[in-house]
Amino acid sequence: MDIKDFQELIARTYLDKDESRGSWGTFAWLVEETGELSRAMRSGDRTSLREEFADVMAWLVSLANLYGIDLDEAVAKYAGGCPKCNDLPCTCAEGSPDRAT
Repeated sequence: MDIKDFQELIARTYLDKDESRGSWGTFAWLVEETGELSRAMRSGDRTSLREEFADVMAWLVSLANLYGIDLDEAVAKYAGGCPKCNDLPCTCAEGSPDRAT
């Protein structure tokens, strides 16, 4: 499944609930799922990691849907490699304020 298909699936599945919850409520769920991902990373359990990555992605997509952001278009920012140094792999200094990630 590509990003566009996933974003459309999440909209069909959850957009009504997400709109009722609002952007801040949806963001709070994203933060909670990010915390669960952190715990899965510490445990190293591959099954938990896969599930929590999926949950974080779904909540991020839900938030993008609420703001009308097409994530296919948004991630195009990285299509040429690093958007700051334009290198692939990135040659920005680690910790540099100019580094994109």
